[in-house]
Amino acid sequence: MFSIDVIALMELDVVIVGAGMAGASLAAQLAGECRVLILETERQAGYHSTGRSAALFSEIYGNACIRALTRASRSFLFAPPPEFSETPLVRARETVYFARHDQRDLLSGFRSDTETIELSEGDVRQRLPIFRPGYLGGAALDPGSADIDVDALHQGFLRQARTRGAMIQTASEVSRLERVSSLWRVDTANGMFTAPVVVNAAGAWGDALATSAGVRPIGLQPLRRTALLIDPPAGIPIESWPAAVAVDGSFYFKPDAGALLLSPADEQPSPACDAQPEEIDVAIAVDRFERATDQRVSRVRHRWAGLRVFSADRSPIVGFDRSVKGFFWLVGQGGYGIQTAEAIGRLAAALILGKEIPDDIKGEGVDETKLSALRFEYTSQ
Repeated sequence: MFSIDVIALMELDVVIVGAGMAGASLAAQLAGECRVLILETERQAGYHSTGRSAALFSEIYGNACIRALTRASRSFLFAPPPEFSETPLVRARETVYFARHDQRDLLSGFRSDTETIELSEGDVRQRLPIFRPGYLGGAALDPGSADIDVDALHQGFLRQARTRGAMIQTASEVSRLERVSSLWRVDTANGMFTAPVVVNAAGAWGDALATSAGVRPIGLQPLRRTALLIDPPAGIPIESWPAAVAVDGSFYFKPDAGALLLSPADEQPSPACDAQPEEIDVAIAVDRFERATDQRVSRVRHRWAGLRVFSADRSPIVGFDRSVKGFFWLVGQGGYGIQTAEAIGRLAAALILGKEIPDDIKGEGVDETKLSALRFEYTSQ
């Protein structure tokens, strides 16, 4: 590791603001090509959205753009290089999308838009015996989904970035960011750095960082998502259970380290902050779960909340700003930033380095123009 004094005197090619999954995956790709520094405000990389994600890999999750990026990330997640991680990055877990009797039309529309397998009530109850008899009006199965080990993936990218020469500074909030001649000047409590390219991977703080740099904000919307852990049914092994997602997006649950992870799938608008769960959202999650199953939630083991940050069209923003040279947007991954990180990292690196988009990413139908910041009419400053 370089000392802070040495880093502060170095000229860099790219400064990445944000050491979450987005910044880490990009740094891992860039580090072998140029001099890279990641700056992170918190003392721990991935403290906010990355560290609070209960990620599930699914190729039918999200809009067409998200699905294409997910497909482009699949081969890496399921078969990473041996040196990337000592543990597997994914573990197979089917996903059941379920509907009440009054939601059959919604389920039919979902099935027509996705490659899923129809399940009867008996099929579902074989996999998930806690559903209340008569509750289910239909279900669809995604057999190719999987749990993602978020920490193993994130740490793998950070380790890869360091091995290739990238530098990482935590507890380094950006106090000043301005374009001076042909370079960006980035000031922190730990030093001043210059680089021709600065990457905005600041998540919920993306618009605020842009504004501080004299760049027009793009209209990011952080949405709070609540999650909790509850006790599993007594005497019933749950590890092989699929994830269960209400087809109307009202709640979901899945096994998690011997407990059941439950969420009301809420999307409450929030300022950029250290998000905390609201009691009402916890209560809503419990109520919806108890109405669907024959289980009663006697206690909540743990509760937390995170921010999922969306653009206006709910696709990520990846590309250079339209008006300020050298300012690169890498934000708006929403709830899909974990499963798409590898492809987005390679795509962003290619754009920064002026290279062709990798063929496998293009082959999955990823169109960089649909991710570019240029697709938006910017909000007024």
